[in-house]
Amino acid sequence: MSTESTSEAMAFLEDVTGGPLTLGALLLSIRLGDGVSQTDFARTLKISRSHLCDLEKGRKTVSPQRAAHLARILGYSETQFVRLALQAMVEETGLPLTVQLVPA
Repeated sequence: MSTESTSEAMAFLEDVTGGPLTLGALLLSIRLGDGVSQTDFARTLKISRSHLCDLEKGRKTVSPQRAAHLARILGYSETQFVRLALQAMVEETGLPLTVQLVPA
């Protein structure tokens, strides 16, 4: 996916979710887009339903390693999931920074 189409997709998801895209909002969008219950989606991700709920609502964050693992399970971009996990960590510190990743 090109940088331009990635930016367009991000803008669309942010419009749909009503704010900056977070890992939780992305997981929620994927789940709802697939028409899957929280229980079934949590089972797919090998986490509890309550943990999934906490992620979707932004009450919990995950490590970059865990974010990459979730992306692999779902067949999505590890880079995007890791970027969102790192962004959440930066935001928790209150630093006014935006995380961008480039392939090594």
